[in-house]
Amino acid sequence: MDTTPDFYTGAPLDPSDLWYRDGFIADLWDSLRTQHGLLTAPRRTGKTSVMDYLAANPEDGFSPVPVFVQDLDHPGEFILTLLDAFHDKHPDLFDSVFAAGSRAIESALKHIGDIDVGGFKIALKDQDPDWKTNWKHRGDDLFERVRKSGHKVLFIADEFPDMILNMNKHHPELVRPFLGWFRGHRQHPLPKKDPIRWLLGGSVNLSTTLDSLGCLDKINDLHDERLPVLTPEQIEDFVHRMLTVRGVTMETGFECQLAERLGRPIPLFMQMLTQDLYRLWKKRPEPRPPLCAADLHAAFEELVVSSASRDKLQHYYSRIAQYYDEPKCSAA
Repeated sequence: MDTTPDFYTGAPLDPSDLWYRDGFIADLWDSLRTQHGLLTAPRRTGKTSVMDYLAANPEDGFSPVPVFVQDLDHPGEFILTLLDAFHDKHPDLFDSVFAAGSRAIESALKHIGDIDVGGFKIALKDQDPDWKTNWKHRGDDLFERVRKSGHKVLFIADEFPDMILNMNKHHPELVRPFLGWFRGHRQHPLPKKDPIRWLLGGSVNLSTTLDSLGCLDKINDLHDERLPVLTPEQIEDFVHRMLTVRGVTMETGFECQLAERLGRPIPLFMQMLTQDLYRLWKKRPEPRPPLCAADLHAAFEELVVSSASRDKLQHYYSRIAQYYDEPKCSAA
């Protein structure tokens, strides 16, 4: 290993530090060549890190446009977010796609410099006061122009189920029209003949969400891409690499004990545990003894009771309360 890998206890991994997903990513790119995808995984298990990796390492000639849509609640906001991200990530390609014929886009581009934060998206709203009403027109125009340009664009929308739940809460009358319109764009033309590709991601199960809304038929064209769970061998390798590269010694079988104690391998908790174990070991006077079962117990106790861990666990609790009705909420 050329460099010491960082600990990630909050933000998604930097694409250069993503391990154990090469095979899955290769299969995902192969799938995206002919169909749209739905990437699902529980929270904090690496879904966003995989999507970030795809955006940073495109294949097959795609220009990725990643968007985070968790807080959106209106189709118009979704379309403007796509336009904003497209302009931000690929300004030259965006200019060529919208070279002429869109007065709102041209005017917004001229006024970006007048706005400090969120310039292009705010400028788009300023130039089209009816953007909420015009969302279909704006979306149709965007997709038609991309298709006519001949450039391949991969739109990556993270936390898409959250957006649908928000939309159902604030604009329920738009859920079915939006999903039907969106499905139509994914099917016509067929993905294999379409330069546009979609990868939707969510830690909340989209099928369950749409089934509760009576809209399950609106996503049956998406290919389900489930992020595989890390194996015990991968967990042990992760612990060994993260600690030994920092000079930490461990008793024989320590990595295996940690994997067994961890249970379901949530990468966030793996990062937090190895970081705590390293700090515990480093505080000891030299010569430092190897980490042992008692150290593992102490690290797990810290994982449960520390203020930093409570924040992470409270986030899970809040998400359960937000997305499950009783009696499922109490059971979860």
